[in-house]
Amino acid sequence: MCGRFTLRTPMSFLIKQFFAEGGEMLSPRYNISPSQQVLCVRERHFTMFQWGLIPSWAKEPRGFINARGDTVAEKPTFRHAFRKQRCLIVADGYYEWQTRGKSKQPYLFEFPDKRAFAFAGLWDRWNDVETCALITTEPNEFCRTIHDRMPLILRPKDYDKWMLPATEVPVLEAILKMTTEGLMAHPVSTHVNSPKNDDPKCVEPLGL
Repeated sequence: MCGRFTLRTPMSFLIKQFFAEGGEMLSPRYNISPSQQVLCVRERHFTMFQWGLIPSWAKEPRGFINARGDTVAEKPTFRHAFRKQRCLIVADGYYEWQTRGKSKQPYLFEFPDKRAFAFAGLWDRWNDVETCALITTEPNEFCRTIHDRMPLILRPKDYDKWMLPATEVPVLEAILKMTTEGLMAHPVSTHVNSPKNDDPKCVEPLGL
């Protein structure tokens, strides 16, 4: 699963990168956590969603932060959103924890040039709250050395296909099978373990 990520890239760069409108200036985020507001793109417009998708039909506000790519088309929780309500979740790094005996070591994954990217996301509206979840998939060979899942990072050429409600299911399923390469990872302090900590110390490389 993916339960934490970062967004440190200035909005001025994000507007140019995603060709989206409506973005407001945001403070750098070093430890974005479930239930918090996250920056998303819906049909080339920036918007803020609560991280943790709550289906519109749910009786209780239980949010799901991740959706598995291999079951997202069939699961009742995500099925409608997968077909009609897809978005980009904007990030420039994410964390995973590697199990080491009885302890877990956090790692920050990012591209070598620190560029922003987009997770494949789904959104839904529960009462008056708009929520989202990101899709996870099988890890590539490098990421598998640290964790058995990774978030699906979209290629820029697939952004519009992913966001358009009219995109046919076979096209979406092909996107779900894409593999992201080129990521690097470095260990970071367990400072990131607490959602209360959202500062540069979260991303600092840890010498092991």
